[in-house]
Amino acid sequence: MTQFDGIAPAIAEALRKRGYDTLTPVQQAMIDPELEGRDALVSAQTGSGKTVAFGLALAPTLLEGENRFGRAGAPLALAIAPTRELAMQVKRELEWLYAETGASIASCVGGMDVRTERRALERGAHIVVGTPGRLRDHITRNALDLSALRAVVLDEADEMLDLGFREDLEFILEESPDDRRTLLFSATVPRSIADLAKSYQRDARRIETVSEKKQHVDIEYRALTVANPDRENAIINVLRYYEARNTIVFCSTRAAVNHLTARLHNRGFSVVALSGELSQNERTHALQAMRDGRARVCIATDVAARGIDLPGLELVIHADLPTNSETLLHRSGRTGRAGNKGISALIVPVNARRKAERLLGGANVQPTWALPPSADEVIARDDERLLADPSLTEAITEDEAPMIEALIATHGAEQIAAAFIRLQRGNRSAPEDLIQVNLEAAKKRREPDYANPSSPVTKPRGDFGPSVWFTVSVGRRQNAEPRWLIPMLCRNGKITKDVIGAIKMQPEETFVEIAEDGLDRFLSAIGPGGQLERGITIEQLDGKPDFSAPPKERPQRDDREFADRKPKRERPARSEGDAPAKDWTGKKDFTPKKDFAPKKDWAAKKDGAGRKDWKDKPARDNATRPARRGDDDLRAADAEVWGDAPAKPRRDDRRPAEAKSFGKRGDGPRGRGDAAGGREGRFAKPQGGPKAGARDGKPKGFGPKKPRG
Repeated sequence: MTQFDGIAPAIAEALRKRGYDTLTPVQQAMIDPELEGRDALVSAQTGSGKTVAFGLALAPTLLEGENRFGRAGAPLALAIAPTRELAMQVKRELEWLYAETGASIASCVGGMDVRTERRALERGAHIVVGTPGRLRDHITRNALDLSALRAVVLDEADEMLDLGFREDLEFILEESPDDRRTLLFSATVPRSIADLAKSYQRDARRIETVSEKKQHVDIEYRALTVANPDRENAIINVLRYYEARNTIVFCSTRAAVNHLTARLHNRGFSVVALSGELSQNERTHALQAMRDGRARVCIATDVAARGIDLPGLELVIHADLPTNSETLLHRSGRTGRAGNKGISALIVPVNARRKAERLLGGANVQPTWALPPSADEVIARDDERLLADPSLTEAITEDEAPMIEALIATHGAEQIAAAFIRLQRGNRSAPEDLIQVNLEAAKKRREPDYANPSSPVTKPRGDFGPSVWFTVSVGRRQNAEPRWLIPMLCRNGKITKDVIGAIKMQPEETFVEIAEDGLDRFLSAIGPGGQLERGITIEQLDGKPDFSAPPKERPQRDDREFADRKPKRERPARSEGDAPAKDWTGKKDFTPKKDFAPKKDWAAKKDGAGRKDWKDKPARDNATRPARRGDDDLRAADAEVWGDAPAKPRRDDRRPAEAKSFGKRGDGPRGRGDAAGGREGRFAKPQGGPKAGARDGKPKGFGPKKPRG
């Protein structure tokens, strides 16, 4: 479509300046004359140009046949988005689309300054774009006037309901005029969206541009099967192989985002992170770094990446598989937008292949199953890009000619080319060596038979292919079990469990089958000594073991021949030792206990006098009893009997008996004055004479003050 029939001239001019030659299916559906003035429930794929589509649909309602807007006042249209990034993206799209109409567009999103938004609303705006929570806050505070509203757009309505904004959306729609026009856009239309449309739309037209049997034609899906330990290494090789201008890597948790961001940063990638723990200012700086080219890789969670739009996004990597098919489509929809091509790469561990197949099947996506790029493939791709570099075909300038002649004369063309190659390769991160995975074996891995729970979840041994047998130096007697033998073989042999075939346990050894596909890698990893761990070795056999022969049992200790036994260590007799034996003839004979002499009677102690009977002890009088507090008589008696020092007088004992009042200093309880010597008690303060200039003790009369001389 080269002519924009039915579109306002100002809008058509903006599309031409933007480079639009054709419109997407959803955009063509929104300019249908039959839709003008009607409500619509639209289902469209992510990245299909929905923002421009509802911008085209709003133009006739807002302009009413005019080419330009009048003076801005109360808003005429309200666009609601689930996230801050999506709201700001919608604002940017509408700004260039309505640039020729003189439209004033304001934003009201969480995380921004409320006072700045309120001042913008007071100045007036034709279109307001915002998030549900902030818009409701402005309406509640009477800062946003909806009396002149003509249209309301709900973008990504399914995501808004998933994030819990239903109550806010219902509040905004109820506060809007009843004769408004309501456009509802959603990638999917579950029952909750249908109920919302039924409640707040009138005679809505159903527009569906999502193909149920055909995947997004601009997105190439690739499922890369990797070994479990190689997930991060595979991501590094994918990034290096494609060298996309912008890439998003999706992780399931914040911890995974932080870990992968640190890993890629250490490998030399220009990377930023997006997660829920970042502030709005940090998120804005991260996205701006991706837009202006300072960063090329963005590691994000599903919630943090909702609604973001990065121009020229060429690659999406699913580091962790999504939880459902809808999330897979939302992630992949970040690329392949507005007619551009993109790649969606799923990192699929071997044991998660069935889960990936279910997700892709639920999204009606037919991927290309392959292995991640190897280190050699990455280097070969670098060489192709180097040979195709357009700078090699540019003409030599006058400023460069003298230096080129000097370099050729000094080093020669070959040496200069070699230095150029080393310089180009040194500026890039080195690719990783990956564990080889048998793609066909992983494809044939079957799921458990739920009708027969006892069926094993392993592939048939008939499909194992050529193999080599090994013997491990532990068996049943050493408590060997496959549950720890298999991880040990994979860890030390740098292989996956798909390379390991049958395991036959013997009493003293274990036979293990290794596929020929991973034999070379296994032998190079274990080394010539064949030591897996301390005390455990492995040895390659010449052929298949003979399992029909009885196992070689180790003979019991009693069945061993005498020659197989270790000789006993001979000990020298005591008489033949170094120290001579002692002569015990002079020792006294031992007297048994019954022959001991009888104990002496107590009566024989102390001159033969026996102990006195306790009944004959004289009774203790009060004088010999311990003194009690406050008992003066007993205290005095104790002093006489025991010769103790007199007790310290208490405070009331030191008070003078003759002191009836405190007439002068020294008569108080702290001391008593001595009339004869003029001295006071030990606790009295020293007595001084009268103060100089003191009155004579007569009371001062009340009267007028005498003037000072």
